[in-house]
Formats: sequence, structure tokens, C-alpha cells
Amino acid sequence: MFRKAAYILFAFCLWLWIVGRNRHALTAHSPAVEYYQLKLPDSLPPPVYDFKNNPLTKEGIALGRHLFYDPKLSVDSSISCGFCHQQFAAFGHFDHAISHGVLGRTGNRSVPALFNLIWQKDFMWDGGVNHLDIQPLTPITDENEMGMDLGVLIKRLQGNKTYRKLFKAAYGTEEVTSQRLFKALSQFVVTMISFESKYDSVMRREPGVTFTAEEQGGYRTFTQKCASCHKPPFFTDYSIRNNGLPYLPSMNDVGRMRITNNTADYLKFKVPSLRNVLVSAPYMHDGRFFDIFQVFAMYDHGQQKGNTIDPLVKNGIPLTEKEQRQLYMFLNTLTDKKFLSNKELSEVLITD
Repeated sequence: MFRKAAYILFAFCLWLWIVGRNRHALTAHSPAVEYYQLKLPDSLPPPVYDFKNNPLTKEGIALGRHLFYDPKLSVDSSISCGFCHQQFAAFGHFDHAISHGVLGRTGNRSVPALFNLIWQKDFMWDGGVNHLDIQPLTPITDENEMGMDLGVLIKRLQGNKTYRKLFKAAYGTEEVTSQRLFKALSQFVVTMISFESKYDSVMRREPGVTFTAEEQGGYRTFTQKCASCHKPPFFTDYSIRNNGLPYLPSMNDVGRMRITNNTADYLKFKVPSLRNVLVSAPYMHDGRFFDIFQVFAMYDHGQQKGNTIDPLVKNGIPLTEKEQRQLYMFLNTLTDKKFLSNKELSEVLITD
């Protein structure tokens, strides 16, 4: 009995020692960070992004913001994430049909707008990346975008006094790793939340905010003819579909099939959100349309009826001139001006 009691006491003391040691280690190596809480409308479903593996902190967000706007992430220090993802264009690339990168090179797809990413499971136009934390690897290392070797980038940032300070503030030590780099970028971009448009005010029934007759007509047309794929409140269902956009031999882009090697995925691309759509031209995966009325015309009479075209649009979307005008007016209510001018998302001054 005595030996059993002594064993229990020893085990208990050992447990206390281990806990105390681990607690000391945690305190010694963890930064005194300030945690950050996203402000989200109560009506939205839970995010799919797992914050347990990357809890938001003000220091982590600040590091991510610095990285996002720093051209040193590219091989010739000429291209930053923010170069292509421009805030006034809802973090899309307003003036280029396809992405422009280092050394005068170009890609073959348009730059997607960035917002409400915490509800998104797959990334890139073909859904080829399945987690936000690894998404930056593609543009950073792609030879036609930022063209940077990841190992070289880590050494470049490690040798920078400003970054050593920022990484220490966010993570407790000055060590720069790819995991820390990517998670910091995620922390910044997940704060790109856009739910402050006129549409949102109308849906919340805020006093004095209503649709005009034209906007109401456009909302009716949208609900009848567009909402099956562009479902509110995100104005996308996050699916990958062939919408009938004619194939361009010069681009040689087969869409999702490039990832799956399955002919059933031929010409399938992600359904983009229509939030902020009127400020984030050009449209489609290859940026071929700079005017939303060209998109209306494509659905009305310009589709290519291939074997993989989605059943929801296989018969086109007939739109009268009145419906097109009213639909334009409704889509304008999806522009979130507060988001486009949010100073917490704006470019920071890179001094080192």
C-alpha cells in the first residue's frame, strides 16, 4: 500500500515538473502577441478556414501586410502580391487581361479578386490549390509571375533587419521559415472581408436604404437567371463549371482538366464571386471581356455548346436590353466602397 502511494506521489510530482517545464518553454519562446478577432455578420455560415492552426494576431497580420506589398518577394524585386492584387479593384488586376510578372513575362490567366477567402476551399481558376496557407507558393515560384526560388527568398528575408524584427514580433524568434511566411500572408488576406455594399444594407433592412426601381428589377432578373451559380450571400457557390465560354486556341487553356486529366473537366473553371464585380474587370479566366455587357452578350448568344457545358447554362441566358440595363444597376449595388478604401488593407511603406 505504501509503495503504491509512493508511486502515485512520484508520478504526480513528475507530471507537475513536466507541465511546469512545458509552460516555461511556452512562455520563454512565445511572443507577447495581441490576438485579433474578425468582425463577421452573424448571418453567415462558419468559415472553412481553420483558425486553430493559424490564430490571428495583430503582429501576424502586420507581417503579412508587409510581405503582401513587398516586391522583394520576386526574383528581381519588381513584383509584389499587391502589384497584381490592387485594392481599388477589389484586389484584382484592373488594367491587365492576364497576369504580368517579372522580366516582362505574362501568364495565361487573369488575376482573381481577393476577398471573403475564409469560406473558400479551393484556389486558382482551376481549383488546383486546396489550402489558403500554401496558395502563395504558386505565384511566388512561378517563372511567369514572381519567379522566386523559395530557399533564396527565405535567405533574403532572414538577412533583412526589418523582417527579423517583424518575424520576432509575430512568432517570438527572428527565424524566417516558409511556414511562417505563408501563414503570415494568410493572416493578412483573411482580413479582406467584404459585406458592406448597398445590397448588404438593403438585406439588413437598414433605415432609409432601399433599391431603386431599376436595381429592384435587376435583382429580380439576377434571382431568376443568375443566382443558381452565383448564390448569395457570397455570390458564388464555389463550384467549378464550364459556362460555355468559347475556347481560345491561342491560350491553350483546358481548365480543370489540366489538374485532373479527366476529359469531363474540360473547360471547367471556378465560378467567381460577383461581389465588387463592376470594379474588378476584366472578366473570365483569361480576362477577355473588359465590359460587363460583353459578358451578358456571351450568355445571351455567344456560348460554345461543348459536351461539358454546365446544364444550368446549356441553353444560354436570354437577356433583353432592359434586363441587361437593370442587371447592371443591381450588380452596382454589390460594390463595397468601404472595403475598397479600408486603410487597414492599404499598401504599407517599405523602408528596408
